[in-house]
Amino acid sequence: MDVLVDVCAALDVHKDQVTACVRRWARSGRKRHSEVRTFSTMLADLRELRAWLEAEGVTVVGMEATGVYWMPVWYELEDAERFELKLLNPAHVKAVSGRKTDVRDAVWLARLVECEMVDSSFVPPREIRELRDVTRYRRRVLEERGRELQRLQKLLEDAQVKLDSVVSDINGVSARLILEALCDGERDPDVLADLAKRKLRAKIPQLREAVPGRFNTHHALLVRELLAHIDYLTDLESRLDARVDELIAPFSWARDLLVTIPGIKGRNAESIIAEIGVDMSRFPSPAHLASWAGMCPGNNESAGKHRSGKARHGDPWLQSALVEAGWSASRTHNTSMRARFYRIAKRRGYERAVYAVGHHLLVVIWWMLTERVPYREMGDDYQQRPDNPDRRRRHLIRQLEQLGLEVVVQPAA
Repeated sequence: MDVLVDVCAALDVHKDQVTACVRRWARSGRKRHSEVRTFSTMLADLRELRAWLEAEGVTVVGMEATGVYWMPVWYELEDAERFELKLLNPAHVKAVSGRKTDVRDAVWLARLVECEMVDSSFVPPREIRELRDVTRYRRRVLEERGRELQRLQKLLEDAQVKLDSVVSDINGVSARLILEALCDGERDPDVLADLAKRKLRAKIPQLREAVPGRFNTHHALLVRELLAHIDYLTDLESRLDARVDELIAPFSWARDLLVTIPGIKGRNAESIIAEIGVDMSRFPSPAHLASWAGMCPGNNESAGKHRSGKARHGDPWLQSALVEAGWSASRTHNTSMRARFYRIAKRRGYERAVYAVGHHLLVVIWWMLTERVPYREMGDDYQQRPDNPDRRRRHLIRQLEQLGLEVVVQPAA
């Protein structure tokens, strides 16, 4: 293999140590020479590693993505201007099994880097990484809050309190007043039902039947704790929203563009930006972005036979955001996204259809961020416009005749 990088380095990263290999030409100029050193992952040793790499004149440094252990090493080296960092996918750099050691792994990675046999994985800039951390944590908080509400509902069913059968939001104003009164010892159905506010007062007779059930002190203890945790998560969500607003400010133009797409709202747009960034030059084409995200079918062909094209593993956070946006877009009337969803759903089912809409959304996002233009709706009849009217008329008549019907075409008045 041809050597394309004169002086390169590779790092075999673990939790407590880093094995570094520097590859360069020997003094004779005929063979490649490897020098291997081991450093701990403490900050002082990582700075020593960086100084050694700079002193050796390294131009490219590759490291394997091992869990989260590569991150502190990357953060320490990313500000160096003398060399380029490459994060390598473990599936692409797996060496031949047998006599495995950290030194051999580091040398093997260095040989791949010097011949440019592997591509670098996408690592967003620091600003996007911070935004990503906050948006992912916010999503976990929202999921945990939903689970707590489900636990609350399960507990009320155990207490024979059928509040959820009457109110639309078990954490709403009226429901909270009733639950707090139950926890304080109130058991009179009339008093509890009279706590309803606004439109719910029309359901006071149903509320009398729904409460108090078998609610006792045991249920009161758990309900208080659940409500306190739900309130804490709600406050935490508000604080995280404020932090996201601060971090998204430099990229507000991108969020304003994405919210013009049917099915994508503010939070969803923030999550998408946090996952892919705003610099689409990192992805040569929309197809590259869709492949990286795992939002397109995979390839599995050998000896002329095509097997299952199951999608590859990608970014689960981005996939979740796109699928959520796809479901929302499929319910937005008079849009091309909805037409695309139902056209595919008739042949492949709803799950594959929403996945296909998510893929299309990602392609649209790539073009919008590249050109910095808002979304332009094509309408739900965009596929029928280029059709020849006479040809389409003959096609529809032929379909009706195949059903045994006699067709008489008469122009509308």
